[in-house]
Amino acid sequence: MLQHLLDSIITLGYFGIILSLAIEVIPSEIVLAYAGFMVLNGHLGFWGAVVAGSIGGVMAQCIIYALGYYGGRPFLLRYGKFILIKQKHIELADRWFERYGTPVVFFARFIPVVRHAISIPAGITKMNIWKFSLYTLAASIPWSIIFISIGMKMGENWKNVKTQSHTMWFVLFAIVGLVIAYGALKMIQKKKAITNVENVSQ
Repeated sequence: MLQHLLDSIITLGYFGIILSLAIEVIPSEIVLAYAGFMVLNGHLGFWGAVVAGSIGGVMAQCIIYALGYYGGRPFLLRYGKFILIKQKHIELADRWFERYGTPVVFFARFIPVVRHAISIPAGITKMNIWKFSLYTLAASIPWSIIFISIGMKMGENWKNVKTQSHTMWFVLFAIVGLVIAYGALKMIQKKKAITNVENVSQ
């Protein structure tokens, strides 16, 4: 069924990639890896697939953002399960968003548990949509490149992308390191600001 569905999507070409990622019935890793396999066979162009993957990824997150913006947390707590977002994911995304601020919209895209859920607090807090889209696009481009490249490398074994994506895990650890470094920098800046205020008041 998965193969048949993917074949049906890819027959639409680049639009099929955009559509499948926007509604994300199938995990993006699998769609992009299959797109990479199609690139390998000459049915799609590499950069065309990357562009389509990036657009589809942004559209998917904008939909979740809109649900947070217009529906709010109660709506998503009740209906989030239908888009595979559970309460624990929302709570974790809330903590991350509160701790690291809007840049976490970029960094969290590489973390499996919160990569979709982080769009919820962004929508609820009514984060600027252009800023949100820019961060999301900046993350969607490398995400698409990684999994399309993996699909090309794995060839007919593209279905094993989740167990064979060593490159993705390397990038994941690098992104987590950047998140930690960013959080530490913010804490240092906050402490310095408090110290400066105290010095002025004295």
